[in-house]
Amino acid sequence: MIHDTTHAYLAGLESRLAADGCAPRQDNWGGAPVLVGRRADFRLRWMATRLHLFTIAAAVPHIDFQTIATFTNQSLQYARKNKGGLPVGLQTGVAVLPVLVSERVDPAALAWAREKQRNEFACIARPVVVDSARGEIAFFRGHPMIGGIYSSHLVKKGDAYLEWRA
Repeated sequence: MIHDTTHAYLAGLESRLAADGCAPRQDNWGGAPVLVGRRADFRLRWMATRLHLFTIAAAVPHIDFQTIATFTNQSLQYARKNKGGLPVGLQTGVAVLPVLVSERVDPAALAWAREKQRNEFACIARPVVVDSARGEIAFFRGHPMIGGIYSSHLVKKGDAYLEWRA
């Protein structure tokens, strides 16, 4: 069962995505509703690349390590397939904030989300676990070697989109 605090968090996330020009929309992944927001930014300091940032969020009854890992992989594949434009790696990259929200969260899932970003060729994922019962949000805010030029942008966007606002 999905509780009111989870729905309220997702509604707030959708509003923050819309305010930042991410054109959020509802999608259906195997019968489950998923919120998808997307924007693309170009910076010369990123070696003249365009970064397509997807924020993909869903409510689930329980989050454990396997749930967030699977959702992260699905989100990476979705973003790679739906980014459009030049192929990834040709002056274009993909970043994903895969967000799972629940009132029942295993501590191992929170730790996994904070640990590091997950990388594929020209694709970055920074998994996000939201414990709506405690108002706790876990995602990687570090500066890795691979994809490090995008770190400050991803942290800034993550902090703006994911913030808990009661």
